[in-house]
Amino acid sequence: MSTRAITEAASTEAAPLSLCSREPHVPAERLVAEMVPPPRFDAVRFDTYIPDPDQPSQIEAVKVLSGFAEGLGGAHASGSGKRRWFARKPAAPTGPRGIYLDGGYGVGKTHLLASLWHATPAEPSLKAFGTFVELTNLVGALGFQQTVRTLSGHRLLCIDEFELDDPGDTVLVSSLLGKLVEAGVALAATSNTLPGKLGEGRFAAADFLREIQGLSAHFRPLRIDGQDYRHRGLPEAPAPFGDETVVRTAYATPGASLDDFPHLLDHLARVHPSRYGALTDDLSAVCLTDVRPVPDQSTALRLVVLADRLYDREIPVLASGLPFDRLFSDEMLNGGYKKKYFRAISRLTALARDAKGLVAQ
Repeated sequence: MSTRAITEAASTEAAPLSLCSREPHVPAERLVAEMVPPPRFDAVRFDTYIPDPDQPSQIEAVKVLSGFAEGLGGAHASGSGKRRWFARKPAAPTGPRGIYLDGGYGVGKTHLLASLWHATPAEPSLKAFGTFVELTNLVGALGFQQTVRTLSGHRLLCIDEFELDDPGDTVLVSSLLGKLVEAGVALAATSNTLPGKLGEGRFAAADFLREIQGLSAHFRPLRIDGQDYRHRGLPEAPAPFGDETVVRTAYATPGASLDDFPHLLDHLARVHPSRYGALTDDLSAVCLTDVRPVPDQSTALRLVVLADRLYDREIPVLASGLPFDRLFSDEMLNGGYKKKYFRAISRLTALARDAKGLVAQ
C-alpha cells in the first residue's frame, strides 16, 4: 500500500474502519432474533423474481412455492394456535411438509427461499430463516433441547446452504429437523453438494435426500435449472483498482473499512464464522488492498463465509491486487468444495460491480 496515498488521504478525511480491529461477541438472543432473511432479501417477493425465459423450471418453481406458502396458512400443523372452542380441528396438511430447492449457484434459490418466507401467512416471530451454519450456531448457543423448544412453535423454517459436506453437523441438524417435523413445522431448504460429487450439470437432490435419511419422505425436490443470474447479460467483472484509488475511496466513504487482504485472512482465523455477520455491522463498503490467492483450503472456506455475509448485507467491495476469479487455485476449483468457491467468486464479483460507483463519487 502506498504510504504517500495514505498520508494524503488522511490529511483531508477521517480514517476508515478496519475489519482486523473487530472481534465481535454475539449473544444467543441475537442469533434467534436474526433468523430472518438477510437485508439483501428484505424486499424480494415471488413477483420480483425474474425467471430466465429459456428455463421453464424457474417459472414452475414460483408457481409451486406460491402454492406451498398458501398451504401454510391457518393453524399450526400440530393443531396449535388460537381457535374457538367449537371450531373443528384443522385437518392435517396433505403431502410433503418440506421443499428442497435443487439447482446450481446463481439461479435464485435464496431469492425464492426468502420469497417463501415472506409469502407464508404468519407473524415473523413464527417463521425462521437462516443458513445451515447459523442453525448449527444456534444449537451450539442454546443447546439441542432448547433449540427444539424455541423453533417447534414456528410455522416455517427455511435453511439456506445446507452443509452436506460436514457429516457431524448434518446428523445434528437432521435430528433437529426430525423433532421439528414431529411438532408440525414446515421446512424448506437449499444445499451444497457432497465433496467429490460435483460432476458438471449434477445437482444435489439425491445427496440431500440420502443424507437426511428418515426425513426424505417429508421433502419434495424442486429442481431449478439455469445459469448464474448475477452474470446474465452483465459485463465482465471489473478489473481491480490501484492501491491509491482504493485507499482514497476508503477515506472518502463514510462507514467504509480498509484492510490489507492477507492481514484480513489472518484475522478471520481468530474470529468464529458465526460472528462474521457482526464483523460487518454498520459498514457501508469494504476496501481491500493487495488481494492475492488464498493460501490453503481452511482459509478459503472462511473467506467463503465472509463473502456470503457481505453479499447478504449488500456491502460493496473495492479491491486492488488480483481479480476475484483468481482467488482460488485450480486444485480448489476442481475439488470437493468447488461449488462454494464459485459461489464466492460470483458474489464478490457482484459486490465489486456495486463498488464501482464509489470511485466516481
